[in-house]
This record gives sequence, structure tokens and C-alpha cells, in this order.
Amino acid sequence: MTVQRKSRRGVALLAAFAGVVTLLAACQASAEPSRKPASLTEVTDFGKNPGGLRMYEYVPNSAGAHPPVLVAVHQCTGSGPGFHAGTAFAELADRYGFIVVYPDANSEGQCFDTASSQALKRDGDSDPTSVVSMVKYAEEHHKADAGRVYVTGASSGANMTNVLLADYPDLFKAGSVFMGVPFGCFPIDDYGSDGWRECSSGRHTKTPQKWGDLVRDAYPGYKGARPRVQLWHGTEDDTLNHKNLGEEIKQWTDVLGVSPEPVLTDRPKSGWTRTRYEDDGKQPPLEVISVEGGQHDFPNSGMEAMAISFLGLDRSDNQG
Repeated sequence: MTVQRKSRRGVALLAAFAGVVTLLAACQASAEPSRKPASLTEVTDFGKNPGGLRMYEYVPNSAGAHPPVLVAVHQCTGSGPGFHAGTAFAELADRYGFIVVYPDANSEGQCFDTASSQALKRDGDSDPTSVVSMVKYAEEHHKADAGRVYVTGASSGANMTNVLLADYPDLFKAGSVFMGVPFGCFPIDDYGSDGWRECSSGRHTKTPQKWGDLVRDAYPGYKGARPRVQLWHGTEDDTLNHKNLGEEIKQWTDVLGVSPEPVLTDRPKSGWTRTRYEDDGKQPPLEVISVEGGQHDFPNSGMEAMAISFLGLDRSDNQG
């Protein structure tokens, strides 16, 4: 009987102790402020803004002390919030802990300036200069990693991606281009001419050297490392013809100093032909994906995740 009473008393004491621990944990949890879900936020004063662009940013709760930055640039007729809602980049940012900056165009048709003489040179006081101010804002206000800044975009945003990689090769580490044309393809200071049709139809062709010189002339005298580049295009694109992909390959193989002959050709997905240049690893200097039957509606079908992998943003240490 004595042993049984002691056993019951011990059980009662343990139960009481467990209750106290549970109560303390509940009190501590209620005392700690809960983190609000991340949301898209507009930044109204981000620095020099000659293009008159708007800036939106998505800073996930998973971002670490010095997160990378991805600039994601929308298509003509689009918007920063629309590109945020219509692509998977914010979802991937939640998973991997990088910041996404969404520029928003300020022009008729919501296209970015990727053709004027100001846009096609470093610090030319046009849209690219405004985008760079957004990146600097993220670095200053969120302590973002200046050594891990990337850019991606679709259509007009793809052309802006090429422009930013050419104008600011020291700022961007890599870029992913969805349905673009080569840097300098459109006629300088003249959108409304036959030059637009020449470029968009893929009839504007040059030698690799001449395409490469256009990029090098954007930042004369630059001798540093060039950003890695990923190019996407659909074979049935009726807005920016698939032939432009071949011209982009000429341009970037010349700029990057790699052979125009791929070292790897494979099919990561049915209908997708991927080629890699110089290096057959997952982060070569140049990677190209041609999508059989693809139209002017990229990214889709998991393309964002492949772009993030190429850029190197799918890393757990982004959150540390």
C-alpha cells in the first residue's frame, strides 16, 4: 500500500510539472510577436529614377542576414504586381530565401526602354539606371549580398535583362532571358520603323563579333568577369521570332569567349532542347533552352525553377 501511494503521488507530481511547463510555453508563445506573412510592397523613394519607374519588392520571411537579390522584369502590357502574381518567383523566394525586386514600366504599352542610346550604355539615365537604383536600395536597406545579384525577365523584360547584363556586368552575376532579342537589335532611338519588324521577325542578323562589340561598347574598357546567361525561346513565338535565339547565341558566345559549339545537348523535358556551352555542369557560362511549339507566353511549366537553379538561387544558405 505504501509503495502504491508513493507511485500515485509521483504520477500526480509529474502531471502537475508537465502542466506548468505547458503553461509557461504557452505564455512565452503569446508574448512573442507573430511574423506577418510576406507581401509585395511598393517602394516610392529608392534613389535616382530617370526612367520614372515604380519599384515593388518581395522580402520573404525566410531571407537570411545577407540575402541574394533577383530582379524580375515584366513584359509589355504587364506590371510589377502582375509579374509577381503570374510567376513562381515569389514562391521560390519563400523556399530559398532571396529577395525579388519587380520594376514597373512607365511608358505607353508598359514596355521598358531597351533601344535608346541612353539605355544601351552604362549610367545612361534611362530605365536601366532606375533598375540599378532599385538594386542599390535592396543592398542598403536589407543588407542584401552585393555579390549575388541576378536578373530575369520576359519579352520586354527579357530585352531589359540583356541590357542590364551588358550595361552592368560588374553588378549582375547571371541572368535568365525569356523570349528576348540580342542586345542592340532594335534600332537606336526608333521603335516605330521597319527596324522593329526586322528585329522582331529575326531578320536582323550580324556576325558574332559585331553582336559582341555592341555589348562591349555598352561599358567601354571593362575587363572583368561577364555574367553567365541562360536563354529561353519557343519555336512558334509569333511576337519575337525564334530566329532571334540564334542571334543571341552568337552574341553571348562571343562576349563570354566560349565556343559556339555546345558541349552538351539534352532534353530535360519533352519538347525542350537544352544546350550548354564550354561547361556541361548545371551552371555553365551559357545555357540555351529551345521549346518545341512554345509560343510567346514564357515562363510556364516549371521554367522558373530551372532558371533559379541555373542562377544558383536554389541554395539553403540563402536563409542563414
